[in-house]
Amino acid sequence: MQHLLTPYTKTIEPFAWWKDAFTKQELDWLQGKAKEVTKEAGVGRGQGVVDESIRRAEIDWLRKNEETDWVYSRLAHVVTSLNADYFGFDLTGFGEPLQLTNYCESRQGTYKWHQDFGGAGVSRKLSVVLQLSDPRDYEGGELQLLTKTEPTSMEKQRGLITVFPPWTLHQVTPVVKGSRQTIVTWVSGPAFK
Repeated sequence: MQHLLTPYTKTIEPFAWWKDAFTKQELDWLQGKAKEVTKEAGVGRGQGVVDESIRRAEIDWLRKNEETDWVYSRLAHVVTSLNADYFGFDLTGFGEPLQLTNYCESRQGTYKWHQDFGGAGVSRKLSVVLQLSDPRDYEGGELQLLTKTEPTSMEKQRGLITVFPPWTLHQVTPVVKGSRQTIVTWVSGPAFK
């Protein structure tokens, strides 16, 4: 089945976003997967170390296979388009699986200020966050990017894809009611020179 994307993009340096790349049914399926995750999220390279003072969330990985190829293809189209229009980085593709993330009220799910540097042998060029939750289903859980000297909150809209360079400081504020699910991924390329 061919799915035509209607680009609705906006950028305010250093980030860009795209709306409506996924249907409601597709978002429901992805959100269902994210709600099932149980692995405690770590901090740092590789598997990371669990440190609840910095990050409280559950994660798992959505690997590329016959069932998930459409997700990778759709995200690749969006990222390629935004990169061409706004960033101009030399990209090679997804160097890592997609990360399903669940932030729950019961743990005040959060991820304090951090950058998305990759592990050994991975040169992340862009960070990508796909909002799976309806903003009416949770409170808090703001994705904030540090732009200039103050945090900028990203719009809380189901299906919104936010793209930014991985060195951008960003955080997810504590979820104080309900739960927030996302897909997070990184697009790689040759190391910057």
